[in-house]
Amino acid sequence: MDSFFASLEERASPQFKGKPIVVGSDPKEGKGRGVVSTANYLARSYGIHSAMPISKAWRLSLQAQGDGKEPVIFLPSNFSLYERSSQEVLEIIRRYSSCVEQGSIDEFYFDLSPYVDYVQAEVVCQNIKKAVLSEEKVTCSIGIAPNKLLAKIATGLNKPDGLSVIKEEGIREALDSLCINRIPGIGPKTEEALNKIGIVLIKDLMKLSELELESMLHNAGKAIYHKVRGFDDSPLVESRELQSIGEQSTFENDTIEPEIVIPMIIKLCDDVFSRVKKEGFSSFGKIVLAVRFSDFKTFSSSKSFLNQFMDIGIMKKEFLKLILPYLDKRKNPLMKKIRLVGIRVEKLDKLT
Repeated sequence: MDSFFASLEERASPQFKGKPIVVGSDPKEGKGRGVVSTANYLARSYGIHSAMPISKAWRLSLQAQGDGKEPVIFLPSNFSLYERSSQEVLEIIRRYSSCVEQGSIDEFYFDLSPYVDYVQAEVVCQNIKKAVLSEEKVTCSIGIAPNKLLAKIATGLNKPDGLSVIKEEGIREALDSLCINRIPGIGPKTEEALNKIGIVLIKDLMKLSELELESMLHNAGKAIYHKVRGFDDSPLVESRELQSIGEQSTFENDTIEPEIVIPMIIKLCDDVFSRVKKEGFSSFGKIVLAVRFSDFKTFSSSKSFLNQFMDIGIMKKEFLKLILPYLDKRKNPLMKKIRLVGIRVEKLDKLT
């Protein structure tokens, strides 16, 4: 889906049509401490992108205004709206394919192998695009390829509202001139490290042996060696059992005060417990606490259980046990202030 959250906000509020939109945390006139969830393509032309600090997005908006451009419209997330539309898109795709994997709220993989050739596959995808636009009033981009990896890369070749095809015989032509960050698994830090040794494009990465990549990137090296060659044998997974549920929150101001941190942990527990019960889970096997300090260093603590019955009181008690050492010198010897806390429950199970 193309800038899905922002597109749905435009659909819900026609007065936003054609204006730069950012969905995410409240910028608080540049003092907000959250991040951008998504930005529409006009906002992206200002340099704003997903996961960017909302304060930086605010500054870029002010800079654009100074250049005579439209100010960005900042909106809070409306996940019930996004989830409803995501389900509708899924049902549209299922009209044309009996095997569909939902990769995320705005990403889907589907099997077109029953169709005779790429020509038929393109016709099917055009029909899906038309149906999504007609029924959901938003656009999507589709990639057709021999496997999931190449289909994902193809999807990004012609956004927004695009349709791109990578065939077996055209893999090198399609990939070689792309930046290495198009390969899933190559994030900003890995890209920066590779750029420093002159590896900028995928064709540069092709020159490295599997052993060299493993030496440089450890366990990820072998996978990346195969990805740059277009290899991927992962199957479509039609349904995924939810493995974990979590929430996190950034404090208005960095703090180490128990009267601020502890109520936040309790609130996060309430939010996670509500989601866990909604999904129908009855027990969990592990809890994980994440703590990010003011210097952005992040640490985690966890505790495992033997199918602990889902009890909000127990959950709160155990998370409080995990956070308390970070509020004194046991796990925070320099008494650094905390910027963000997050909690997660894992190994979820349902009564059968």
